Amino acid sequence: MWNHSPRLAVSAAFALNGTLFGTWAARVPAVVDRFDLSEGALGLLLLAMGIGALVSFPLAGGLADRRGAYQMSCALAVMYLASVVAIGLAPGVYWLAAALFVFGAGHGAMDVTMNSWASEVERASGKSIMSRFHAMWSLGAGIGAAGGWLATGLSVSLEAHFVMSALFSTLVYGPLMRVTWASRRSTPGQSTPLFALPRGALVLVGLVAMCAGLGEGAAADWSAVYLRDVIGTSESQAALAYATFSVTMVAMRICVDPLITRFGAGRVARISGLFAATGYLIALGLPSLGFALTGYVLMGIGYAAIIPLAFSRAASDPDVSAGKAIASVATLGYGAMLLGPPAIGFIAEISNLRVSLAMIGVMALLIAALSGHLRRP
Repeated sequence: MWNHSPRLAVSAAFALNGTLFGTWAARVPAVVDRFDLSEGALGLLLLAMGIGALVSFPLAGGLADRRGAYQMSCALAVMYLASVVAIGLAPGVYWLAAALFVFGAGHGAMDVTMNSWASEVERASGKSIMSRFHAMWSLGAGIGAAGGWLATGLSVSLEAHFVMSALFSTLVYGPLMRVTWASRRSTPGQSTPLFALPRGALVLVGLVAMCAGLGEGAAADWSAVYLRDVIGTSESQAALAYATFSVTMVAMRICVDPLITRFGAGRVARISGLFAATGYLIALGLPSLGFALTGYVLMGIGYAAIIPLAFSRAASDPDVSAGKAIASVATLGYGAMLLGPPAIGFIAEISNLRVSLAMIGVMALLIAALSGHLRRP
């Protein structure tokens, strides 16, 4: 009945996940204004969203193993769509906190199951295609952010915008996600832990994902601050840093898979780590707008393939099921994205921002040093 490509279906799942996240991210200022939130209150709400994601990882991994990654990706997409509508319709702060917890859980759980599904499609294709799926997430996030920009310009209410975003995602991505696909299933194992943590050989894979997560989180939350406060650029010029990083990430993820197929995951990861570290060296050592943007281009090139490679390696682990393996690596990778930026701020308080960002650059060198552990067994 459903005759389109499984690769198209997985791409649609990644794009749906990214679009809904981009929708939320673009309207955070509007949420702050609507509920008159202080910075501390917003931080607590974001923490609720992050906790929802972290708690969901092991649950989603177990469900993907037992009920099938494809089946769970479709089911969780419905939950994720409903949570976006709930955020828009939240009548008060406590309802908003609950909606964001579910939103974080839906986002995180679907992230685990769709990566597990993507690894099955990748394995069936016989070549590396995971980075292209992650490029579709970035593209979806851009679509969601563009929709937020348009809604803001047209003075569309939060309620209407979030409902329209959910409806758009359902009608556009939903049919494309429907495909004839039989995911592997395993028998139920031990009880699910509160947080999924890697073990055995996956510890080092998770460490690589953590280093990449730190880099991506630092670029998202601190690049504009670095350009404005340290280099002394204008507000609009400072915004170019993350835009440059993001565009480079998307472009690199689209074209890096043939390189992985030809040269191998280990060699690509090693060169990627060196690119990211060189980017920090240029951006921090030559503090001017042009060199800083050049540095963020190199960082985008360097970090683009690492998380997809870590997930592909986790899914092929011989000792741990794909769902649980991806969940454990996601805990470190995405946990670093959530907790890394506050740690950067703390280190900057006792030293300075350049020192704290230099430490992230050192972590990029660790990616290069541990690159061999991303090879499939």
